[in-house]
Amino acid sequence: MRDSAPSSVSAGFVATLVAFTSTIALVFQAARLLGATPEQLSSWVLALGVGMGVGSIGLSLWLRAPVLVTWSTPGAAVIATASTGVSLAEATGAFLVCGLLMWLCGVTRVFERMMDRIPVALASALLAGILARFALQSFSAASSEPLLVITMLVAYLLGKRWIPRYAVIFVLAIGTVVAGVRGQLDASQLNLNLASPVFVMPAFSWHAVVGMGLPLFIVTMASQAVPGISALRVAGYPAPVSPLMSWSGVVTLVLAPFGGYTFNLAAITAAIVLSPHAHPEPARRYTAAVYAGVFYILMALLGGAVAGLLAAFPQALVISVAGLALLGTIANGLANALHDVRYREAAIITFLVTLSGVTLLGIGSAFWGLVAGALTLFVEHFRHPTEPTETP
Repeated sequence: MRDSAPSSVSAGFVATLVAFTSTIALVFQAARLLGATPEQLSSWVLALGVGMGVGSIGLSLWLRAPVLVTWSTPGAAVIATASTGVSLAEATGAFLVCGLLMWLCGVTRVFERMMDRIPVALASALLAGILARFALQSFSAASSEPLLVITMLVAYLLGKRWIPRYAVIFVLAIGTVVAGVRGQLDASQLNLNLASPVFVMPAFSWHAVVGMGLPLFIVTMASQAVPGISALRVAGYPAPVSPLMSWSGVVTLVLAPFGGYTFNLAAITAAIVLSPHAHPEPARRYTAAVYAGVFYILMALLGGAVAGLLAAFPQALVISVAGLALLGTIANGLANALHDVRYREAAIITFLVTLSGVTLLGIGSAFWGLVAGALTLFVEHFRHPTEPTETP
């Protein structure tokens, strides 16, 4: 509590709000396509929220670093697209296979050795590209909600000028007031129904494991684990990669039968708790992730009420708050990416490919941005003497 500040609570709430509102609809769609009942949908929210909450609280307190855990957003898309002909029991078996593979990546240290070979410049460009895509959405939302978005931008600028520690709180408050005055807050679907766990006995089939389990593992590791570790390292926090991956695998194995299809490190929402907005002192910034974990668990317990609660906020408000909160992190990422002239071209290619949102072979742009940057480095520096660092 001594390390906490109102800005820590605010950052934790915004991170939770963005995490749930941005992709909960995709998670619901994936579950429904697998034939989940309303009770099972509520169980999915409970399992995902508890896993994310306990993980964020425990890992942040253990490492004294803002470690934010989330479900796999690209994984939900994989489940939705691979659900044809797959039962919920078979999908649960595929989730368990994914969790086992993640655990093996941790205990064998394979993933950690790969991460240690990624230069800071490329990791920074990767993170900036991921976050810039999200921030762009906040400004493009002005096309449909110009008054709301422009008012929030002005509030952000004034907040940064006069109350920089609480700028995000100020933006959220102003956005909520504007949305309320315009009648855009819809609380008609709210209820207080508590969630209860529903166990699904897993079944294993080759077509579910190969068509869903393996792609879920690959996409989660490539599109979330890499940028999640990069976000921590770019922010200056040591990230014990192997224990974090092992933890993700174990929690997935435990909660998969209840709907916790897979867990990993957050990247976009992690940037919210990693930024100076969360706390001016980096050593105390972990409290923002702890509060996010508390809000995750509260959301999880409400279960069936979550969809209605999140629907009360207009999408443009949620996107704008998140995008504005990420501006400082994006700027720092680009500065780190382009600082060293030796890695500048590889970094800008990584940034642009990641920003493009290209998807190939079912794998998102974060992975391909890293591949493009690594290929650029290889071509530029293979058997070529290293030039001294310059910063024009």
